[in-house]
Amino acid sequence: MKKEDLNRIAALEKAIGKKYGQEATHNPARHWDEEKEKEYLEQLKEQVISEATHNEKVKLDGFFVSKKLVSKDINRKCLVCETYSFDAQDDVYMSKFNCCYECYIEYVEGREARWNSGWRPNED
Repeated sequence: MKKEDLNRIAALEKAIGKKYGQEATHNPARHWDEEKEKEYLEQLKEQVISEATHNEKVKLDGFFVSKKLVSKDINRKCLVCETYSFDAQDDVYMSKFNCCYECYIEYVEGREARWNSGWRPNED
């Protein structure tokens, strides 16, 4: 290295120290010791164990799926017409009346009390 380069590096370090504080120009390993290393490794172990328990996988229909994704028991099959729906509009009616939107319009709308008492249309 040339002497100019060393002078430029020293000037940069001085400017950084002035702007961000002297600790910004120090080597990060300067304050690291064996005790901090042990503490860091313990924290790392705890984090890995915590993440492993939070990311549990369960087998569902032959696939491993995150347990978080199957925590809700959502039935997507209409109990009246037996169609399977991914429509967001059907979600509301599936959760409240156990039927899709079309069955709600045809059988439930205006007759909620009868529906909630247990009445269902005939199978024909």
